[in-house]
Amino acid sequence: MTTPNEIYQLSKKYSDYTANNLSELIKTKSLSNQEENVVKLIKKMMLEAGFDEARIDGLGNVIGKIGNGPKVIAIDGHVDTVDAGNISNWEFDPFGGEIKNGYVFGRGTVDQKSGVASFISAGKIMKEIGLPNDLSVYFTGSIIEEDCDGLCWKYIIEEEGIKPECVIITEPTDLNIYRGQRGRMEMEVVFKGISSHGSAPERGKNAIYMGSRVALKIEELNERLKVDNFLGKGTIAVTEFKSDSPSLCAVSDYARFHLDRRLTWGENEELALSQINELLKDYDAQVRTLDYKITTFTGKEYGMKKYFPTWVIEESHPVIAKGIDCYKKLFNSEPLVDKWTFSTNGIAINGMHNIPIIGFGPGEEKMAHSPNEKVPVEHLVKAAAFYAQYCLHY
Repeated sequence: MTTPNEIYQLSKKYSDYTANNLSELIKTKSLSNQEENVVKLIKKMMLEAGFDEARIDGLGNVIGKIGNGPKVIAIDGHVDTVDAGNISNWEFDPFGGEIKNGYVFGRGTVDQKSGVASFISAGKIMKEIGLPNDLSVYFTGSIIEEDCDGLCWKYIIEEEGIKPECVIITEPTDLNIYRGQRGRMEMEVVFKGISSHGSAPERGKNAIYMGSRVALKIEELNERLKVDNFLGKGTIAVTEFKSDSPSLCAVSDYARFHLDRRLTWGENEELALSQINELLKDYDAQVRTLDYKITTFTGKEYGMKKYFPTWVIEESHPVIAKGIDCYKKLFNSEPLVDKWTFSTNGIAINGMHNIPIIGFGPGEEKMAHSPNEKVPVEHLVKAAAFYAQYCLHY
């Protein structure tokens, strides 16, 4: 059997290959629901790396595969990015894909095309060494994660019928092992008022005042939400407030605000809605969980409720224990086992479908969505080695 050191050395051998692939991915701009070009490029890269197959599914995810055994593992990386934002905040072209001084630069290097470039190299290594006969590995370049995390994997599991024994998520972990994240949900609260002339506001029922009072109560609610020892505190924030009236000389008869709710362990949609309903009991108002629906570049219309469940894998779980063992054998050191601050496709993989997950990815999480995003080439090498080691010794 190939040793961990031999796998690591192979990954180092393909260092330039991995960095150059990532550079090409960065040059191929791919905002959420604008991923067609990068998906086609990844499919081409997979086939050139010797994958047994690579295809684009009905939603638009690119799915590569190596092996044909009954044990199934998947490695996931989303291929969409947020936009660059204010260009003056960048010290280099965010879509230039420059490789210099041991780094690859640009939007998506951390969040999270580096994971995709690394797993392509891992697949190349697996083909070179030879995969065990009882194993199949899927490599998923998933879409629309930035707009609606988990939608892609909801489709892969429920529509494509792919349900692995475990999934490696390649979101940035700074080469640490991650095993959970807070969930989240998006809610809308609508207030119904009664308009009156602005010169006699007492005759009406001002929806803006109602909404404002409740918004301040939500600020107080945030302070008393549950705290979990591992995932941390649940949070809630009003992130948008809109109103309407017959004119600017009339009392508002409509107000609406958007809530961003982060759910720690033990919190769920039912609890979060009940907490808001308690605040609304004295008002003519309603709260609801929002829905997401989109037509992708394939022409497929698909959607889901914007409730993204919390998930945690115990550190003693075999999937995590295997990752810790792989890390030690590859890098001769102890990994930090932690969690993501933000949300990932894990909300569908484990939160909805209870498939075990291990997180391991190149790049620092704090650089996600930030200007001057960059990833060390060394991280790409170590990530590719880890993915290959994990699968080959599964």
